[in-house]
Amino acid sequence: MPEAERQGSVGLDDDIAILAAAPVFGFLDRDALRLLSFAAERRELADGDRLFARGDSADGGFVVMSGAVRLVPRKGKPVEAGRSALIGNLALFVRGERPCDAFAVGRCEVMRITPTLMRRVLEEFPAAAQAIHDAMAQDLVSFTGDLDRVRSLLGEA
Repeated sequence: MPEAERQGSVGLDDDIAILAAAPVFGFLDRDALRLLSFAAERRELADGDRLFARGDSADGGFVVMSGAVRLVPRKGKPVEAGRSALIGNLALFVRGERPCDAFAVGRCEVMRITPTLMRRVLEEFPAAAQAIHDAMAQDLVSFTGDLDRVRSLLGEA
């Protein structure tokens, strides 16, 4: 195999491994991850570059492929998202507004996955769509239970 071809397959294998480690995408098989890798938009950022600002349109989720992104909420402490982190998982499915500012920490690369691309992947891989649906439903049940516990604690105070 020529060197350029071998490097391309190593790069694709790396991309697939990074995507597979990200929340939500772990439910996708190799073919679905390959489609994401080829079809998603990539962005390289230098230290301090803004990925997005609070209030911007959330037109897709970002997977950190290398480096890190600092998420700065309006209140509270900043959080760093490193390799394989998924930023804006809800924005994979619906458009909305970014709740925080996001900046590159050092050099980093992100992959943007739009709702249109995510819909295409889920239509082509229905078993993965069902697994994602089930996981998100379970997360919602857990979150609702947590809210009920907080409500009862506040009622006792």
